[in-house]
Amino acid sequence: EVFLRRRRRRRRRRRRRRRRRRRRRKEEKEEKEEKEEKEEKEEEEKEEKEEKEEKEEEEEEEEEEEEEEEEEEEEEEEEEEEEEEEEEEEEEEEEEEEEK
Repeated sequence: EVFLRRRRRRRRRRRRRRRRRRRRRKEEKEEKEEKEEKEEKEEEEKEEKEEKEEKEEEEEEEEEEEEEEEEEEEEEEEEEEEEEEEEEEEEEEEEEEEEK
């Protein structure tokens, strides 16, 4: 009788321990998986952010280049206009000289 009770107790204890261990292992595994998922997600977000920043930088560079080109064109046009004006002035002066 006493022996049987002790045996049952020991078995119950073992079962409990096993259950606890299993539960703990399962929880640890789940925690690990969650942690890995979280890290993956963070990594993805980081990559997306970097890609977005790169894209924005490229767009900014393109805009700057376009602006520079426009400025150059405007400068060229202004120079041409100035040259034309100078030529006209010279012609007028020549005409005036001829008239005299």
